[in-house]
Amino acid sequence: MSGSNVWSRSREKMRLFPELFAQCAGEAAAYGKCVAATTTGRQELKKDLCAREFEALKTCFTSAAKKKVK
Repeated sequence: MSGSNVWSRSREKMRLFPELFAQCAGEAAAYGKCVAATTTGRQELKKDLCAREFEALKTCFTSAAKKKVK
């Protein structure tokens, strides 16, 4: 079984996270603002309220990760 190999790959991905996050700062800020705006007071975040912002952030992370792998 290759359990240690799985952890090695996971650790490597986590090491890249700050760099990927920095490349997507604008998208992350937009998503954060949306979440903050929709959860003012005691409101709970509901599914799909910030879907557009989340998709933009997800797309950015995916493209940044692909660039980093190459």
